[in-house]
Amino acid sequence: MTASSRLGVGIVGAGRVGPVIGAALAGVGHAITGITAGSDRERVDAVLPGVPVLDTDEVVRRSELVVLAVPHDDLEPLVAGLAELGAWQVGQLVLHTDPVHGLAVLAPAAARGAIPLALHPAITFTGSTLDLRALTGAYAAVTAPAPVLPIAQALAVELGCEPVVVADADRPAYGEAIATATQFADSIVQQSGALLDQAGVPAPGRFLSTLVHSTVERALTAAGRGVTADEELR
Repeated sequence: MTASSRLGVGIVGAGRVGPVIGAALAGVGHAITGITAGSDRERVDAVLPGVPVLDTDEVVRRSELVVLAVPHDDLEPLVAGLAELGAWQVGQLVLHTDPVHGLAVLAPAAARGAIPLALHPAITFTGSTLDLRALTGAYAAVTAPAPVLPIAQALAVELGCEPVVVADADRPAYGEAIATATQFADSIVQQSGALLDQAGVPAPGRFLSTLVHSTVERALTAAGRGVTADEELR
């Protein structure tokens, strides 16, 4: 996107993802029109200071690009409810950050003339400014109708990510892959840490740090070559 295509961006969702996405877009010149209320205003202000807190329909009314960064199960009723209110506008960009949902969840908005986009940055968000650095060089899965796919790709680049196109039909498989990687890694580290604690090892997290990072790096290298980690060692 060029300087002449700066957008008014509204953020629906004040959890770990929405404020960070807003801050990243603000950092490249987009104007943040508002954000919906969240449970931790202090954290949001630390990431996205000075942005007005507005009702959801008001955020949508003021914005050329609406970022929907809400929990998976909340996304469908949110989009449909705003459609019933007549909130969506013709030509308005509507982007969600959910890894599993594709474009179908945005159909009520698209039926009223909005342009549907799905963009999932492949990082684990903490909700802090550290995420802005994590976005730089990360990948982002983008899904959009062919005529507007370049817009989704450009937004991913503006976040600092490298866009990877994921077909709409492949979003469930993509989402499952993301869930498997994050949930499994978290579970294994927690279990290992608990066992080390039982064994009397001090600071289990620090003890595991190098081991986990080196193991993950080896597994990632092997995955990039289409082999298993064991095969990589042979």
